[in-house]
Amino acid sequence: NEYKSYLRMVLECDDVFAEILSEIYSSDLGWTLKRAVQDELSKPFVNVKDLRRLVPVFLKESGWDVKLRNLVFTYLQKNMPISTNPTFYIPTESSKEPMFFIRNAQGRWEKRILKSINTMCTEKSIPLARMRTIREQADFAQKWKDMSFADEVNNDIRPVYAPKDFMDVLTSLSSPNYNPKIYDYTDVNERTGSSLWGLIQIRLHLKTTQELRLVFSNLSTHHFQAGADDLEGINPEWQRLGNKAISAGYSPAAQRYLQQGCYPTQRGCIWLIALNVSSTSLHHQYYTQLKSTVFKYELLVDKLFLQDVRLTAGNHDAYFVFEDLIVQLLLCFSRDTRLLDHFKNTTSIPPRAYLRNNIGEAEKTVIYPPNGIIPFHGFSFYLAPLCFIWSDPVTLYLVFKEMYTRYFFRLHCLSSHPQGILSLCLQFETLLQTYQPQLFYHLREMGSHPLKHAFNWIMHAFAGYLETSQLLLLWDRIIGYNTLEILPLLAVAIFAFRRNNLMEITTPSEAEAVLADISSLKVIPLLQYCLYARILHPV
Repeated sequence: NEYKSYLRMVLECDDVFAEILSEIYSSDLGWTLKRAVQDELSKPFVNVKDLRRLVPVFLKESGWDVKLRNLVFTYLQKNMPISTNPTFYIPTESSKEPMFFIRNAQGRWEKRILKSINTMCTEKSIPLARMRTIREQADFAQKWKDMSFADEVNNDIRPVYAPKDFMDVLTSLSSPNYNPKIYDYTDVNERTGSSLWGLIQIRLHLKTTQELRLVFSNLSTHHFQAGADDLEGINPEWQRLGNKAISAGYSPAAQRYLQQGCYPTQRGCIWLIALNVSSTSLHHQYYTQLKSTVFKYELLVDKLFLQDVRLTAGNHDAYFVFEDLIVQLLLCFSRDTRLLDHFKNTTSIPPRAYLRNNIGEAEKTVIYPPNGIIPFHGFSFYLAPLCFIWSDPVTLYLVFKEMYTRYFFRLHCLSSHPQGILSLCLQFETLLQTYQPQLFYHLREMGSHPLKHAFNWIMHAFAGYLETSQLLLLWDRIIGYNTLEILPLLAVAIFAFRRNNLMEITTPSEAEAVLADISSLKVIPLLQYCLYARILHPV
């Protein structure tokens, strides 16, 4: 009820209402709706005086009201305003990130990435971008489906950065307003995070254990859980509810259903509804345009994507069969300028490059790459698991883009957002330090800090580490609860589950061996164990 009243208050704000109208008008849905209403109202039996009555009836009978509701619901989930008071001015940079030292750190990190790219261009004599010749375009189009062009990538091309480099940036952050050395080592605050033993040395607002249990209340053992309570076979009642959610086509209902998981046969349809993704002829045309741009221009980031797929997803036992498809989609992804819209919700600033022979002239720069996103080592893992759900490249691309702009972009960007990588790491350290202090202290003393093992899991949303069916059950809950805060909970559960083995290690290599393979673990029982068993009760 409180959430509904808040949404009502948000919608009553003129600025927010205007933004939603602008979103509808600028979307493909808005254009199609306009054409449909015009066709309906042009019929001879329609009276102009009855328009106010006929339009709502038409929207409901034709199913457009559900599509509009889904669009508004999706917009509010992705762009929830900080304040609904139109008289309260918030600078743009502060609305994206209120803490100036984090904004500065993100800026320094971006300059470091750009310097690495420029150095690569200079050392390898590779241009940032170039137009292919007509012959090269024809050859590239021929090789598009067989990955033979990947052999042309130099083996000495290295990722711009790896998760370890990003973790070093996170652990070096410090707030000028907080000095952990003046606090007693027994000062543990679950609300703001206590990282006195941890690597994250700043304090952020975190959810308490009780709040986490409230958020993930439908993960309780009192509710049916797909992936845990159906080991003997499919639950017909749960399958029937899934079919009912699919026929309704309503995003909130689909998200609520995903909070308890879904079956593989229903996952494709349920995810499309929950994420409000649809594949139309306009989307197919747009994807074709992106593909033609790939054929026409060669970018340095193409080599980065190709090398990343070769070293990660293409070298993975479960994902190597999708190598061709992953490369194709990532190359189109790098050319998609519509992805620039997500930068209004992040501290990142899309990098810019000077046009040739115009170095130093600020007005003659372009965003590079066109989507503003520079891949890191393991980026392709965000896409690879989705290949098990859809075979159509357009639908697959649209879902991946939606997943990235909703969730995954927060996992490689410095931010104090509750779902940002910084908060997730601090949540992990705080929970493990609070409820498993002996384990935390032992690993720390052995020189094998817990976050060093868990960081890759969290940054990749466990893709590449869990068995695919278990990973998709986890991602069901991410979409269902619309939050990434479930990731540190699973990481804590894994450490607690392997506590006995970890307490016996004496070297960092032994700890790494204990945690190296988590592919056999079952996600849902672990999450329930973490939230509702003794693991998150004070010792």
